[in-house]
Amino acid sequence: MSDRRLQVFSAVAHLLSFTRAAEVLHMTQPAVTFQIRQLEEYFNTRLFDRTHNRITLTEVGEKVYGYSSRIIDLYGEMDNEVRKLTGEVVGPLIIGASTTIAEYVIPNLLGEFQANFDTIKLRLFVSNSLKIIHMVENNDVDVGIVESPVENKNLVTKFCRQDELVLICAPDHPLASRAMITAQDLVEYPFIGREEGSGTRDVFLQYLQEHDMDFSSLNMTMEFGSPVSIKSAVAAGLGISVISIATLDRELERHALVKISLTPPITRPFSIIYQRQKFRIRVIEEFLDFTEEQCRKMVVENPPVA
Repeated sequence: MSDRRLQVFSAVAHLLSFTRAAEVLHMTQPAVTFQIRQLEEYFNTRLFDRTHNRITLTEVGEKVYGYSSRIIDLYGEMDNEVRKLTGEVVGPLIIGASTTIAEYVIPNLLGEFQANFDTIKLRLFVSNSLKIIHMVENNDVDVGIVESPVENKNLVTKFCRQDELVLICAPDHPLASRAMITAQDLVEYPFIGREEGSGTRDVFLQYLQEHDMDFSSLNMTMEFGSPVSIKSAVAAGLGISVISIATLDRELERHALVKISLTPPITRPFSIIYQRQKFRIRVIEEFLDFTEEQCRKMVVENPPVA
């Protein structure tokens, strides 16, 4: 019985979806269905109940799922120990990154890592911070890099670098000449925000609450799912926004936007997260070591905001 069947079965059992398992495994849905059918023929019984467009594990399926998880972990440990002896670093590495980090921070990091380890196959999932945290919790990705606080004690959280959120406006906006603004100054103008689940949104909401405000205090006119869309809307004069300073280099160079610091400032960490109890193959260890070294360099080059 090939371990590939168990890997496919384990993915379907974890996600309870043939379609999502096919996406995660980069397979077609018929190919996933075929692997499951072969496994069911091997055991001569059904592993899933299929009713009303949803699937559930049968009693036998639950038993197979328990064993398959242990077998796959053992395969991973065996592979890892052998590669330690041979000095080889190969295999897939699945990384999840929140939107701001994926667009403005991680491309150079992944490029340099891939240049050092060209035998590693990198896959990157991009979403907001909340979704990436859930993907790490569910083992959908090996390592996450996020921009919001992480409260799950089953996850290891390692500081990478400090980020600052600043207000942005168009060059001809009434606020453009200000050197500093307060939270209360924001209520007078149309505001463009990030979507729910965004790390930027969560940190900004916490900041507002510390000043006895919330989003209802603002004249919220639009919400977008990426910094790019927000910057375009602000540059077009549709409102003001609060965004990571890490996203603004090009716009500031072209004088398309003006940035204004808030007082007191809004700061937040960019953090690396992974499962505390998960067995870590050498590929993950190498990536963690590499990113921690790169993060130390970032702190030296860009010291935390005072």
